Amino acid sequence: MTAALFANLPRELIERFDQVTSDAVGIPPPAGGQWHTSTHYAESLSAVAGRPEEAVALYVHLPFCPVRCLYCACHTTITHDGSKIDRYLDTLEREMDLVIERLGRGRPLTQLHLGGGTPNYLTDCQLIRLMEMLVHHFSVGTDTATNIECNPRCASAGQLELLKGLGFKGVSFGIQDLDARVQHAIGRVNSVSLVRDVCATARDTGFACISLDLIYGLPNQTLQGFESTLERIIEINPDRVRLFSYAHYPTTRPHQYAIDTASLPSPEEKIALLHGAVRAFTESGYSWIGMDSFVRNGDELADAQAAGTLRHTCMGYTCTPTQHLLPFGTSSLGEVDGIYVQNEASADAWRKAIQAGHFPILWGYQLSDDDQRRHRAIQQLLCNLEVPVSLLDGLAADYERLVRCAEHGLVKVSADRIKVTPRGRYFLRGLCAQHELSLGWSNNH
Repeated sequence: MTAALFANLPRELIERFDQVTSDAVGIPPPAGGQWHTSTHYAESLSAVAGRPEEAVALYVHLPFCPVRCLYCACHTTITHDGSKIDRYLDTLEREMDLVIERLGRGRPLTQLHLGGGTPNYLTDCQLIRLMEMLVHHFSVGTDTATNIECNPRCASAGQLELLKGLGFKGVSFGIQDLDARVQHAIGRVNSVSLVRDVCATARDTGFACISLDLIYGLPNQTLQGFESTLERIIEINPDRVRLFSYAHYPTTRPHQYAIDTASLPSPEEKIALLHGAVRAFTESGYSWIGMDSFVRNGDELADAQAAGTLRHTCMGYTCTPTQHLLPFGTSSLGEVDGIYVQNEASADAWRKAIQAGHFPILWGYQLSDDDQRRHRAIQQLLCNLEVPVSLLDGLAADYERLVRCAEHGLVKVSADRIKVTPRGRYFLRGLCAQHELSLGWSNNH
């Protein structure tokens, strides 16, 4: 690791910025404007219905998994009962009915993302049924960015052929690490040959984008072991790689108690792991996008970042942003007409609300004018690594907080802009989250 990059950086600062791991940085959480009914969401959908030229994006949460991985921070349901998934799809269809009663049928989609859980844990028949439901309610066109998250152990050649036939263009495989000691510690074992084969099969099947997810900060991770993982990943040659920071919160995720805290890397070691990944990928022809993504040079995300049109949502970085993201399924996050919402995380609460004819909203928050300005400023930091000072007009506390980060070399302040430094980029997620209304929420699906 370049010693000068992190020299004289206090440990407490590293720990403070490392605590923020939510994927939804840049989306304000519930605070004083919180409400607990579905009325505002329904009104927002009706308002969007009056503007049929506006496209929408969809996130569908499929929480089911065959086993629970010990590192997992997502809302998941462990089951081997296929009828439970069928009943979930029944309720999901009714949730879609409720939405189109307000929005209207056939609204064009710019993005469709299936996340989990393990979406490809569904059977072929269940996957077909889900897509039939989606195309019955919305317009999924040839220009819709369609993506699905997959566990490589569940991804057969036949299933990948089916997913491609159903219209999916991108597939994301959750790998996390290829070191055997790390895999056994987190309860997710994928051999190198399996990962290599499933990626090659996806490539041969015709997927336009193959993405791999990795995590740094896992138990038993070492610089040498992670370097070996990175070398193997680069040999596999995915189009994109997302690299997330592991968050150890066993009090809210009790299954994490099974992880030996003594085996976790220190905050300094985590930074070294991240730095090693940045160096390995950028030296191998990948562009570092924002805070956690690496894409092949020439990828549309790299082009969008260069053009200043890159955006970040709770689904990650995108070059096809929309004003409206509709959430479906338990714990899903969405944004409709300036209101942020999250569905009930409890499957029972989600189902009961829908059966009663209500939207299953756990919380919702409508942005004030200050929130909107703050959100635009955060987008600039996340996507362009700088923010014009003019965007912080009227946000004195946020401006002062950012300026103080210059004391630690995380930003550079000039008369007209505040720019993230090379050192600060390693703390970009935490740097932005310091300006949110609260950190007392989670976007873990």
